[in-house]
Amino acid sequence: MEVLLQYLDDLDDFAGMFALAAERIRHAVKALVLLCVTVAVQLFGLVLALTQPPLALAMVSLLTVGMLYRAAVSRTIGAVTPADASWGASAQVATEPR
Repeated sequence: MEVLLQYLDDLDDFAGMFALAAERIRHAVKALVLLCVTVAVQLFGLVLALTQPPLALAMVSLLTVGMLYRAAVSRTIGAVTPADASWGASAQVATEPR
């Protein structure tokens, strides 16, 4: 019986090895896609600015407002949360990432 358990453990380790390799490949593909999208968006912005300057200005204005809104409503590292203040822990800060 112990031989069977050892064999099943070896099979589990073998499958885990493939899962870890697949995770590394997935991470590399994700980074490559992000890089391609970033370059495409920058090229689109450049072409838009050269061909349609008023439209480019409007788009930049909307993106700026969106980024300012996100910065205003997101929880930042080091901010005191209302829950912390209600428990009398105003000196403690939230340290977890967003």
